[in-house]
Amino acid sequence: MTRSRDDAQAYAQWSRLHGGMDPTTSAWVSGWVRLTHACARPLARRGVHPDAVTVAGVLLTAAVPALAALGAAWPLLATVVLVVAAVLDGVDGALAAQTGTDSAWGRVLDPLADRCSDLLLVLTLVVLGAPLWLGAAVAVGTLLLESLRATAQAAGMPGPGAVTVWERPSRVIVPAFATACWTAEWAARRTGIDVLPDVDGAVLATAFAGIALALTVVGLLHLVIAVRRTFAGG
Repeated sequence: MTRSRDDAQAYAQWSRLHGGMDPTTSAWVSGWVRLTHACARPLARRGVHPDAVTVAGVLLTAAVPALAALGAAWPLLATVVLVVAAVLDGVDGALAAQTGTDSAWGRVLDPLADRCSDLLLVLTLVVLGAPLWLGAAVAVGTLLLESLRATAQAAGMPGPGAVTVWERPSRVIVPAFATACWTAEWAARRTGIDVLPDVDGAVLATAFAGIALALTVVGLLHLVIAVRRTFAGG
């Protein structure tokens, strides 16, 4: 009974922070909300401040391209660090909700931290071998998407406007697969497996960066249409 009540409170808190969206409509989102709130509870008992978790998440994300740059099996560790940092990205909001320490500064710091993490993860793709111009295009498109959303919200748009294909989960998943696949390709060559000789780590990184750019463009267009519809009658 207590767990059900905790889950209901977690869903309600998440919904308030995301424009009234119902997290229970998606198994992925509801599971994510339960995970982040479960991770936040021991931190809340120890009096950890949400801003400290936010900063820790960015610092961990900064280690991802650094580890990827080492090559060999290091990108696999980068994948693990990336996933932990992504969890922290949700834990800070859950912790603020549980401890009642939500603040205006925290609401400013959180998106700033998210944008820093977005750019660091794009940098990871470049470090793995994706062309710089491709990484720059993804970075610019991502910033344009979030700038459009923030401007529309300041103009009165309720909530995120639209949940596009290029939200924070996608921005984490693409580089996570890139680092994991890069390591798998490296390990295969080390063991003498060379099924596709022309497909090396750089080719894989470029492919994932291309996927990221495609998702960025689709997501940006989706949000533009949603924002336009929101203000069409204004």
